[in-house]
Amino acid sequence: MPGNSSRKGAIRKTAKKPTAGSGGRVKRGLEGRGPTPKATDRPYHQAYKAAKKSDKSAPARPRRRSTGGDAEWIAGRNPVVEALREGVPVSGLYVAEGAERDARLREAFALAAERGVSLLEVGRGELDRMTSGAVHQGLAARVPAYEYAHPDDLLDAAAAQEEPPLIVALDQVTDPRNLGAIVRSAAGFGAHGVLIPERRAASMTASAWKTSAGAAARTPVARTVNLVRQLKAYQEAGCMVVGLDADGDVTLPELVSPEGLADGPIVLVVGAEGGGLSRLVAETCDQLVSIPMVNQVESLNAGVAASVTLYAIAEARARR
Repeated sequence: MPGNSSRKGAIRKTAKKPTAGSGGRVKRGLEGRGPTPKATDRPYHQAYKAAKKSDKSAPARPRRRSTGGDAEWIAGRNPVVEALREGVPVSGLYVAEGAERDARLREAFALAAERGVSLLEVGRGELDRMTSGAVHQGLAARVPAYEYAHPDDLLDAAAAQEEPPLIVALDQVTDPRNLGAIVRSAAGFGAHGVLIPERRAASMTASAWKTSAGAAARTPVARTVNLVRQLKAYQEAGCMVVGLDADGDVTLPELVSPEGLADGPIVLVVGAEGGGLSRLVAETCDQLVSIPMVNQVESLNAGVAASVTLYAIAEARARR
């Protein structure tokens, strides 16, 4: 009925908290936030990033090390025993249930116990699965993924020994046995490490470990995404990049002569047998060096060429 104030909605109720006027929240929202920060003080501004990059006192970014991917398996009694003899970093020894205990198996058990390697007995079917159906003869060893050094670690190793850097870089060397042999020669002739590319190159597999005869445990192997870029970084650090090439303008005896460069910081680049150095790598080298030979031989094995050159450099440095 008209005038009936008791009906629903007839009386407008007041809110519990009155709405703030222009003197409340709006006023505070209009207050200034102070002067605009300088461009060099704003983290997402280009000027800030440029200033940080040029600031020598800024903390260095941590060096990222990489691993060689998944673990690897060595299958078979002779290969496992040889790997244990040569110091390959085996993380576990697996023997099939009921496997015949011959002299090789007993030696593998003794070497594993001496080195503190865990020994596990598994079913033959399980061992088949773990080794992807390889002929394991009841025995297999698990090798963890190799941890590669950072390329700058090789320079640090030379600085720690107060010696001019001697680094071996490999270009298109795809045979892991060549890699292992070069690591062994690098350790034997005083090189501070070996550098390899991530792609289209041999990696530190169990075969490379075995060929190095344990030298891979003492000599760091670094890996780089771009070999040319890393060689240029070594040049900026003061190293002379020397590539081995059959058509080099300088011979190895000239390189290690008293007037040569053997006693300075050197990065020795070794190419693949037959193919040699790639074009970009050869163009990046400061000097191309050839190894003179008496007979008409097209090229030396990459491991042999590296060994001969490292020996000559080590002898030249020892004389000075």
